[in-house]
Amino acid sequence: MMLPGWLTLSHFVMLGLLLVFAIVHSGGAALRPWAEKHLGCRLYRVLFALASLPLVVILIVYFFNHRYDGLQLWNVQGVSGIAQLVWVLSAISFFFLYPATFNLLEIAAIQKPQVHLYETGIIRITRHPQMIGQVIWCIAHTLWLGTSFTLVTSLGLVLHHLFGVWHGDRRLSDRYGEAFEKVKQRTSIIPLAAVIDKRQSLIWQEFLRPSYVGIVIFVLLLWWSHPLLIQATSRIKL
Repeated sequence: MMLPGWLTLSHFVMLGLLLVFAIVHSGGAALRPWAEKHLGCRLYRVLFALASLPLVVILIVYFFNHRYDGLQLWNVQGVSGIAQLVWVLSAISFFFLYPATFNLLEIAAIQKPQVHLYETGIIRITRHPQMIGQVIWCIAHTLWLGTSFTLVTSLGLVLHHLFGVWHGDRRLSDRYGEAFEKVKQRTSIIPLAAVIDKRQSLIWQEFLRPSYVGIVIFVLLLWWSHPLLIQATSRIKL
């Protein structure tokens, strides 16, 4: 069967890269109890980062280089207010995507990396902020670019994070048992659902943290450097 001309090889390459990343990332997370027992927490974190980060870089570069591949499904870049909407949604997505950056010393394995059972801050809004952040990011960028390649990329990313919702809950349940089940009852996957039905309350003081200032600075730097980033990645042929 002949494939349509717009369905370029890059669509399938991106899906393959996303699958490899999902296997490495989720597989590494599943192996964490065994690895920490036999290798230690710090060595596991270093090996996990060495396996995951190069794949992230490859995915980002490949996405930038092929974002306009395939069929142009829509084009709203000339519509007034769309650019501002995309930037606002992207900024919001980072507030959900990076709650783990609140403890940079653990991420860098300077402090002993641990699995935490959180029920504060952004977890009061959603128990899986990274999934919500990824969905918001995908909506913003798919809206802006409007290509079949971007749509395929976004669907792959969202599917991976939906799997991560199930996988993350299962791992926390295995580790914490009844304590996690209680947290699960008091929180929600859908943003603010637990707040609306009175299972959870927002405590605004929990959001007054230096880490959020760091995210604001990061978003501003990203806004400033975005053209330079696109220019730099275009020189890497993937």
